[in-house]
Amino acid sequence: MTRTRWASGILAAAVLAAAAWLWIHGGMAAAPQRSAAGGLPPATAQVSRETLVDTQTKTGTLGHGSATVLSSKLTGTLTRMPAVGATVKRGKAVYRVDDTPVTLLYGSLPAYRALSPGLEGADVEQFERNLRALGYDGFTVDDSYSSQTATAVRDWQEDLGLPETGTVELGRVVYAAGPVRVDAHEAATGDALQPGTKVLSVTGTTRVVTVELEVSEQQLASKGAAVGVELPDGKTIKGKITKTQVVIDTGDGSGGETADPETKIEVTIAISGNKTAFDQASVDVAFTASSRKNVLTVPVTALLALAEGGYGVQTVYGTASRIVPVRTGLFAGGRVEVTGDGLREGMTVGMPS
Repeated sequence: MTRTRWASGILAAAVLAAAAWLWIHGGMAAAPQRSAAGGLPPATAQVSRETLVDTQTKTGTLGHGSATVLSSKLTGTLTRMPAVGATVKRGKAVYRVDDTPVTLLYGSLPAYRALSPGLEGADVEQFERNLRALGYDGFTVDDSYSSQTATAVRDWQEDLGLPETGTVELGRVVYAAGPVRVDAHEAATGDALQPGTKVLSVTGTTRVVTVELEVSEQQLASKGAAVGVELPDGKTIKGKITKTQVVIDTGDGSGGETADPETKIEVTIAISGNKTAFDQASVDVAFTASSRKNVLTVPVTALLALAEGGYGVQTVYGTASRIVPVRTGLFAGGRVEVTGDGLREGMTVGMPS
């Protein structure tokens, strides 16, 4: 067999193998061919150096995030609640019991006991910090509930129309990370409340995107990672993962409980500028599954499956061409990372017609 016939046989085998590979990896496409004269492919592309990013798209919900249910710690009659959609800020009433306010304060530690002179702890300091932020003074913000703190509390109670006891009863304040938005009413005005009675549910006030991932997909949920969010109008905005948490779904979709609870990873995403005309909507979120920086890439369809195994590309030099074996890396966006002897940026490779 002559050298020319041997080279032609190799290329023909590569063409057939490439057609089979393309059928499996992305549907049937025209396999690379060469013209009868000169052995050149019908089309070409360039080897480029770039950052290759592989993304996975998941469906998320644009809204105000997961809701938190507020339950009463007081006994009495529910006399007033803010409207659904209303915003409640520090120092304002989240609801009223016997026509007295249950007040929103900012903090991460839930109220778990009454506060009175002589007590010490992180909850005392958290409350005093809020009292100072509301404009009351004459005490030191620390972890000790002093007589001076009690005096400031009496002033606060007077302004709220409460008995001026100097003691903060359990259930008189509710803590949240910041302002809250009323998401739903869990009780009705006039209902009798007992400790543990659900009153209303609240969310944060900024719009975020939430996505539920399978536990096996938790590698996508890297806090601080950038994502792309496609809105219903087709516009894509930037987002960043701000929170991830494990949630257990015990519902069966009809209000009951299922015997096999599902564990999910709930991802919260802050959106760029928080500016969008959509209040609540289903959106597509593009997570970065993997990336490769500063690598050589070619179109996936430029790959040839070699008869001896592995892949190659047909490099073109003017009126001549040759097959260069390559090692493949990341596939993303219709391109593939490649390395091979002599392969460099700007080289021309063969493509299907």
